[in-house]
Amino acid sequence: MKRFTLLIIMLVLGLCTFAQSVSEGTVVKRERRRGMTVKEWNTPTGSKQAFLDHVTTYDSLGRKIEEIEYASYGQKLRVVSEYPAGSGVTAKVSREIEYNDRNKVVRIRKFEYYDDGTKKRQLNYYPNGKLESVKVFEYIPKD
Repeated sequence: MKRFTLLIIMLVLGLCTFAQSVSEGTVVKRERRRGMTVKEWNTPTGSKQAFLDHVTTYDSLGRKIEEIEYASYGQKLRVVSEYPAGSGVTAKVSREIEYNDRNKVVRIRKFEYYDDGTKKRQLNYYPNGKLESVKVFEYIPKD
């Protein structure tokens, strides 16, 4: 019985340490991206002409706030990420607004999370506010 209790204690401590290291890893990644803009360039095979493919912008806390995808004709889409007011570096995206190539809103996504920070649901809305669809996330552990 003592071994079983010791095993349970070690398991709980191990899980707590793992959760803390994952959270700290997220914070470290975000710290490196503070105020950064990342441009991705693409060069098709057989061509010497590179074109701008993506631009991702991060805020002063290192959270992604905007991502723009380009095509040969220019901007293809733009997604603006929003976080809860007054939230810190570990905050999860609460809402994303997707714009088309003419900068018109085409979709609004709202997110719900479980207590452990994993996504629970994604609610997709039309620009007029009408619910379009709901995506539910299911997490299945490896065997």
